Amino acid sequence: MNVEEFYALIKGYSKVTIDSREVEKDDVFFAFSGDNFNAATQASQAIERGARAVIVELEEYEAKDQRIFYVPSTLEFLQDLALYHRGQLTIPIIGLTGSNGKTTSKELLSQALSSKYNVQFTKGNLNNHIGVPLTLLSISSAHEIAVVEMGANHKKEIEFLCKIAKPTLGYITNFGKAHLEGFGGFQGVIDGKSELYSYIKESAGLLLINSDDPIQLEKSKGYESVIRFGSRESVYHYEKLSQGHFIGLSYQNQSLVSQLTGDYNFSNISAAVTLALYFGISFADITKAIESYAPSNMRSQIVMKGELRLILDTYNANPSSMVVALENFRSFEGSKTAVLGDMLELGEESQKEHKALLDFVETLGFEQVLTVGGEFKKVNPNGFLSTDKLIEWLALNPIHSKTVLLKGSRGVALEKLIPNL
Repeated sequence: MNVEEFYALIKGYSKVTIDSREVEKDDVFFAFSGDNFNAATQASQAIERGARAVIVELEEYEAKDQRIFYVPSTLEFLQDLALYHRGQLTIPIIGLTGSNGKTTSKELLSQALSSKYNVQFTKGNLNNHIGVPLTLLSISSAHEIAVVEMGANHKKEIEFLCKIAKPTLGYITNFGKAHLEGFGGFQGVIDGKSELYSYIKESAGLLLINSDDPIQLEKSKGYESVIRFGSRESVYHYEKLSQGHFIGLSYQNQSLVSQLTGDYNFSNISAAVTLALYFGISFADITKAIESYAPSNMRSQIVMKGELRLILDTYNANPSSMVVALENFRSFEGSKTAVLGDMLELGEESQKEHKALLDFVETLGFEQVLTVGGEFKKVNPNGFLSTDKLIEWLALNPIHSKTVLLKGSRGVALEKLIPNL
């Protein structure tokens, strides 16, 4: 079975999924296998549930009469199928990457563009070598624009994802100290993320540049097809605007205020506004869209529990995002407790970066600072090895601060604390 034949066979499919529990009528199911599971055993059940076809990588499960087809690698076939499908699309594809803020930028941009267009965009955090193909395969003939988030933790990954997604417009939110272990240091992060710039230049696409970011300016130098926003721009120039602890912007005597906290979200909002304006959407419609966006993904999210105000930012953490989150947290009035989880994937820099962050947070004057995870434990003997250990401690030592920040990498699962606060 080659990709072109298979594509013709599944014409009119509903969706492509790798989760047998999600299979519905006319879906295409890719049965991935691993060390501890074998999804190919669910192939026949998927057909019984109405799947249009199933791909397996274990030959003994092939049953062509049931539309169950064997390929040597489900992953490679999924990627090849996505690439073939991408070749049928003529709509703008916006590629997003960056160390921090890419998911929030993706959500804001998709919300704003949806004011005028039928937009498809990356769902959740499906931004890797599996998620990007799934996103592409979810784009139908009805969609007019797509926003594809691309994540990476090592060099050449963005380059590879670009070859599948083939973005026509690219934006890098920023360059931060994230995934230092895989990238081999901060310069590796810059080089790895900049692979998006390289692809856009080679394919004669369009770049969105935050002109207040010197790295973005340097990496895009000499390229003509650029949309710029920032404090030095005349067309897409914005002023930061705050309402309480919520961040927004003003543009040509008009203003909007989002439901996001943190000055660091100013650039995320500005990028979304810029591209929406570029695609012909009025600022009034953009305002309605962005002001109606309520974060619910544990990113820059404010949640009230009675008198307690929680600042939830537990989906990701690295030294760059930690510092800006803590600086924003300092602006809240009243007593404050910061609960900080490990910053993962920092490699040899881990102990130094965790120590530097603790030294920084001590200068901020919070009522209480609690750390969770083995990396913090190395530099803070009073820290807790796990979220569960902190939950046990909180049963006897409740937090009395008015505002609590939860900030840590996803693997620490700080959100488990919420019912215990």
